[in-house]
Amino acid sequence: MNFTTWAVIGTGALGGYYGARLQQAGADVHFLLNSDCDHVRRHGLRIESVNGDFELPQVNAYQNADDLPACDVTVVALKATHNHLLPKLLPPPTRDGGLVVVLQNGLGVDEAAAEIVGPDKVVGGLCFICSNKVRPGHIHHLDYGRITLGEYTADQQPGGLTDRLARLQADFERAAIPIALTPDLLEARWKKLVWNIPFNGLSVVLNASTVEMITRPPTRAISVALMEETLAAAAAVHNRHIPPTFIDDMVSATEQMKPYQPSMKLDFDAGRSLEIEAIYGQPLRLAQQAKLDVPRLEMLYHQLKFLNDRQMTRKNS
Repeated sequence: MNFTTWAVIGTGALGGYYGARLQQAGADVHFLLNSDCDHVRRHGLRIESVNGDFELPQVNAYQNADDLPACDVTVVALKATHNHLLPKLLPPPTRDGGLVVVLQNGLGVDEAAAEIVGPDKVVGGLCFICSNKVRPGHIHHLDYGRITLGEYTADQQPGGLTDRLARLQADFERAAIPIALTPDLLEARWKKLVWNIPFNGLSVVLNASTVEMITRPPTRAISVALMEETLAAAAAVHNRHIPPTFIDDMVSATEQMKPYQPSMKLDFDAGRSLEIEAIYGQPLRLAQQAKLDVPRLEMLYHQLKFLNDRQMTRKNS
């Protein structure tokens, strides 16, 4: 049985792309937008994709969450910096008990949704995609697109492979979105951090693209060292023992990636607040609680905090 109605909370680089793919495949999708809501109401969504360009001239666009209908699935594609808004945004589309799929980076993001709708209603997702929102209603998908889905569990134990994960997989794949299922969402989140921690943060601190960071021996070595600290933290904090060969996989994937500005770099360049706490702060605090020394992660965290706080102060002054 398909999930027929979908709400997308946050129609940016991720939510806009995935939601548009679902609508293109026949799903009834309802998009919550902010500044470009009027533009999308008039002109729809335009997807420029490595897998083929397409346009949706008419979409269900909303600026107020209270106007969203009750949906089978609500996709949370906001930046984690906006999760303080979830108590207002999630109840309307989930009022009949709909499922919530959290497509966000970092640790603690699934808990934020579970506090509102209950842990039994939350599925977490990790997106491995190069996608940018280049102008109102216009998403540029450069590469990849896979989502890894897993069941959230309040006790941090593996949730297994469930029937509803299989149903979600079928719906996403029908929309030409590749899906991998994981029995252990928490391990998958740590694996995503293995890439996000070095390349998102260093792209801001060094003002560099992925190809610049991975092809220069010094920055490559720093990236690998940060990955090693992340693996050590996963083991010390949550007893998730990710094999060291996973680092080789991430390095290889980055080498093959088209020149790319990570999302944190794009946010910084656009003057937006950075997702520092979910991606850096929470892993760092958990590692410190476990008495694990992670000096490179700690330094990168404080560098990003400094740059973000300075930029936000200048922006608001």
